[in-house]
Amino acid sequence: MAVIAVDRLHKFYGDVRAADGVTFEVNPGEIFGMVGPNGAGKTTTIECLEGLRRADEGRLSILGLDPQRQGYELRERIGVQLQESSLPDRLKVREVMGLFAAFYRRSADSEALLEQLGLAEKAGAAFGQLSGGQKQRLFIALALINDPEIVFLDELTTGLDPQARRTMWELVKGVRDRGKTVFLTTHYMEEAEELCDRVAIIDHGKIVALDTPRNLVSSLDAEERIVFSLDGPVDEALFRTIPGVARVERSGSRVIIFGRGDGLLVRVVMALDTAKIRFRDLRTEQPSLEDVFLA
Repeated sequence: MAVIAVDRLHKFYGDVRAADGVTFEVNPGEIFGMVGPNGAGKTTTIECLEGLRRADEGRLSILGLDPQRQGYELRERIGVQLQESSLPDRLKVREVMGLFAAFYRRSADSEALLEQLGLAEKAGAAFGQLSGGQKQRLFIALALINDPEIVFLDELTTGLDPQARRTMWELVKGVRDRGKTVFLTTHYMEEAEELCDRVAIIDHGKIVALDTPRNLVSSLDAEERIVFSLDGPVDEALFRTIPGVARVERSGSRVIIFGRGDGLLVRVVMALDTAKIRFRDLRTEQPSLEDVFLA
């Protein structure tokens, strides 16, 4: 049974249709991702689910509850990390955890939560002394303080460096491994591909694709790319005769070969070797969720 069910959600801001008939379901125990360009409707959708905004039309059900009519009961059972959050700089981490735990009838062990999220040593530190990554981890801890069944994470890693982002990914996987359902929005296709069991792509308030990352990439039927650099001039006709090659692009010393089929890379390398052409920086680029998103 779906833990989140959205049926023809509409939300208007004047003439702008932020959500235009959005329909999807989220299964228990999965990481469900929503991706899309700025202004596509991601945050509007997630805020309607959280009960922070009222839908103009459509039906929403989270854990069998209506976010507006049963909002108090729902907030006891969900955790929320907003797109933008802040706390008073002088408030200490331990104090924040105690304050938020007092908001709920049931709460998790805050000390254990800080330990799991790598913040135990910062329990006595003020919020203003934390790094960006530590602040994000604290907001995850606050989203988990009531031991929720569903956790909403809205653009969790925006603005973080690559190392901090990957640390966050492991934390999100850990949340799912603890039996929680995770609903996240993100701008990073690599993040969605790494974390999500299923991904919905939203554009202009509409769901334009929804499936597993693997199936979305497969449905694109995109070409494999083989990229390398050459030190001198080469007749591109050499590459176009290779079976499986669809087209060749060249910009300066950089060559990109587009094609399909097993063994394409081997055939390209053999053609270069047979023609005694020296190359460097060779790599392959497989179709990714970013290609699906752009398409």
